[in-house]
Amino acid sequence: MMSIRRQLLLALLSVSTLATLVGALATYRTAREEASALLDYQLRQLALSFRDQARHGTLRHEYGGADDVEEFAVQIWAADGTRIYLSHPRQELPHQVSLGYATVDSGHGQWRVFGLQQAGQVIQVAQPMHLRDRLALAAALRIVAPFLLLLPVLGVLLWLVIGRGLRPLVDVARAVSARNAIALDPLPARQVPVEVMPLVVALNDLLLRLRRALEQQRDFVADAAHELRTPLAALTLQVQLAERAADGAARAEAFADLKGGLQRATHSVQQLLTLARLEPGASEPASQTVDLRQLAAQVIADHLPLAEARRIDLGASPQQQPCIVSGDPDALRILLANLVSNALRYTPAGGRVDVVTGSADAAPFVEVCDSGEGIPPAERERVFDRFYRRAPAGEAGSGLGLAIVRSIAERHRARVLLEQADLGGLRARVEFPPPLPA
Repeated sequence: MMSIRRQLLLALLSVSTLATLVGALATYRTAREEASALLDYQLRQLALSFRDQARHGTLRHEYGGADDVEEFAVQIWAADGTRIYLSHPRQELPHQVSLGYATVDSGHGQWRVFGLQQAGQVIQVAQPMHLRDRLALAAALRIVAPFLLLLPVLGVLLWLVIGRGLRPLVDVARAVSARNAIALDPLPARQVPVEVMPLVVALNDLLLRLRRALEQQRDFVADAAHELRTPLAALTLQVQLAERAADGAARAEAFADLKGGLQRATHSVQQLLTLARLEPGASEPASQTVDLRQLAAQVIADHLPLAEARRIDLGASPQQQPCIVSGDPDALRILLANLVSNALRYTPAGGRVDVVTGSADAAPFVEVCDSGEGIPPAERERVFDRFYRRAPAGEAGSGLGLAIVRSIAERHRARVLLEQADLGGLRARVEFPPPLPA
């Protein structure tokens, strides 16, 4: 499992180590330059001291001891090019005669030399370069070593500091784990770091939507139980009446009433199941291209037997151009079927129901107009509530049809408008958003 603390610790330690190494390299180069300048000065002073000895005739042919072999080497040439003095005969010294500072290669390593000329003699003082490099490295190590030794201590401190910095995330996790289906209170946003605030805001928004969904679910279950109680009680009573029927005619009438009650209960259950599938959190089907004109023709064909039984003229207005929307074909079919079913239910015999499709300002729409009694403006919003039935309505229903219509419309980013129809009844219009450009 990925650990933010471990990743931060490794990243910070890597950066610290890299910075220390870069600093060590810079320190080594600086120390080498400073040591080179100091040792160059010593070479010059040593050459000047030999010049003074040669001037006063006190030059002694003494060879340095083994301890001095790696320090300095001196050689002096006469005017005729003969070497008259060599401080370390066993040392492989450069044979080039040069004045001033120079870095030469003797074949066994590089040397830093300084030469000067005095009364025809050339005095040359040399020092091996590896000695200078060793002195510079030792100086750099003395400076960088404390920082390298402090890296483990820095790692422990970083571990503690990162843990303290991540503590708000732990607090948020504990607060979330304390929530349940009963207690969905928002997470406290006080004293929350700026970096954690977007997470807290997102979680609070999720908790709010979850609480609303659970409340809607509880309300739905309570309303469904209340609405089903009455038809189930009626069915029980009708069964008892059928059992007590004295003759065949009474028994046939009781069974007819029982059949009607079963049909109404079945319709209510089907509407409840449809509404449950449209609740928040239900799976979203893949969006498809739907022609509202063809959809209207299919729904009209399905409802023609009911329209003929009620002697209602059910048809569609002529529309030549396709009316295309993007959505779930089955859900849109349920939407239009509910509108047509409601219109047929509340339109008196001999009336008329028209289904119209088209587009206005590039926005597709479908509408169902009837010649019924319509809905007063004061009740046009309330009829979208679940299980709401208009008091004067003589038709039995579940009160879920328009609630299902609005739920499907919202899932398709459409809106439902209830207005006065030219036929005298209600016009239920569903307006869809304009299609996106290809």
